[in-house]
Amino acid sequence: MATTVNNPVSTRERLEQARDAAARVAELTTAQKNSLLLAMADAIESQSPSVLAANERDLQTSGLEGAMRDRLLLTKDRINDMAKGVRDIASLPDPIGVTLAEWKHPNGMRIRKVRVPLGVIGIIYESRPNVTIDTIAIALKTGNAIVLRGGKEAGLSNERLVEIAASTPGLPEGMIQLLDASTRDSVQELIKARGLVDVIIPRGGAGLINFVVENSVVPVIETGAGNCHVFVDESADFDMADAIVINAKTQRPSVCNAAEKLLVHESIAPAYIPRIAEKLASHGVELRGDDAARRLSGPVDLQPAKEEDWGEEYLRLCMAIRVVANVDKAIAHINRYSTRHSDAIVTANEVHAQKFLRSVDSAAVYWNASTRFTDGAEFGFGAEMGISTQKLHCRGPFALAELTSSKYEIVGNGQIRP
Repeated sequence: MATTVNNPVSTRERLEQARDAAARVAELTTAQKNSLLLAMADAIESQSPSVLAANERDLQTSGLEGAMRDRLLLTKDRINDMAKGVRDIASLPDPIGVTLAEWKHPNGMRIRKVRVPLGVIGIIYESRPNVTIDTIAIALKTGNAIVLRGGKEAGLSNERLVEIAASTPGLPEGMIQLLDASTRDSVQELIKARGLVDVIIPRGGAGLINFVVENSVVPVIETGAGNCHVFVDESADFDMADAIVINAKTQRPSVCNAAEKLLVHESIAPAYIPRIAEKLASHGVELRGDDAARRLSGPVDLQPAKEEDWGEEYLRLCMAIRVVANVDKAIAHINRYSTRHSDAIVTANEVHAQKFLRSVDSAAVYWNASTRFTDGAEFGFGAEMGISTQKLHCRGPFALAELTSSKYEIVGNGQIRP
C-alpha cells in the first residue's frame, strides 16, 4: 500500500519507504506486474464515482477557468481512458531483464548488458490527475517505486486515485508515495533527496520545470513546455493544412503538444491567411500576427504579435501567425523560438519536407500530420511519464524503456586479470 498524505509521516520517511520498496518492486515477475496492473485498472473503473466526487470538490475550490480547468476535470470517459491506459501497459512487453547486448571475452567470460529499473522515481506535476495513474502504472511495469507530488488544485483527486491504486492486493508496501501538495517544502525536500531518489521528472509549465532543473541535486529528466509550430509551405494542400492547423490548435489547447504558432510561406500567404484566420476565429481562437499576417487577414482582426509572443506557450485558444520567405526561414524561426517539443510542416514538396524533418531540432517533427500525436499512447507506448525535450537520458515521449537503466552481468569460471 501507499503512504498517503492523510498519514502523519514526514517527507523524509516517505522517501525512505519508497527506497526500501524499490528493491521489492524490482523482484516482481512480469506475470505478477501484469496481474497487479489489470486489477488496478478494474478498481479504477469500479470506484470511479468516488474519484468523480473528489474531483468535483477540487474543481469547486480550484479557481481555475477555461483550458486550465479542463486539465483538472475528470469525467467518466476520462477515467475509463485511464483504466484503458493501465491495461495497455499490462499488454506491452516487459523491458526489465531484456538483454541489450551479449558477447564473449577472449578469456571465456560471458558479458551481458541487461535492462534494470531506475529505482525511485520522483514526479512533480500540475493539475492533471490522469498523470497520477499513468505514472504509477509505468513505474510498476518497469519495477520502480514512485513518489508523486501533484498540484494542490488536484489534491483530493490525487489522494483518491492513489488510495485506489495502492489498495491493489499484492502491491509492495511503500511502492507509491504521495507527498503533501499544500506546502512547497515537499518539493524542496524531494529535489534535494540525493541518495533516496534516483531521478526527478517535472511535468507542467515552464516555471515549474525551470525551478526543478535549476535547483535539484537529483538528476532530472526535463519535460518541456510546448511552444509548437505548424509551417504551411507553398505547395501545401489547403484543405489538409486547414484540418491539421485546426486540430493542432483547438482539439485540446491546454496540453503541451497543441500548436501555438502558425508559419505561412509568403507565396501563399495572401490566399491562405484570410482563409485560416476565419476558420480559427470561428473556433474561438484569439489571433495575433506579424505585420504581414495582419495586412493579409481580411475581415478577421489579428492583434499585433510582440517579440515575447513568439516564444510563449499559450496553453489556451490563442495562436500567433507569421509570414516567412521559405522553408529555411521557417526552420530558422522554429529553432530560435520553439521549446524543441513538436513541430510540423504541411507540404507536397518532399525535398522541403525532408529538409524540415532533418533540420528542425525538436523531439518530434511531423510531415503532413498534427502535432497532437506527440503522446506515449499515440506512439504505441501505452501511457507516458512525459515528453522529454532534452537529449539525455531520453527524448520525446518516454515510457517503459526510458524508465530503465542497464547493468552488466559477467559470468566466468574462475578468470582473474593478469
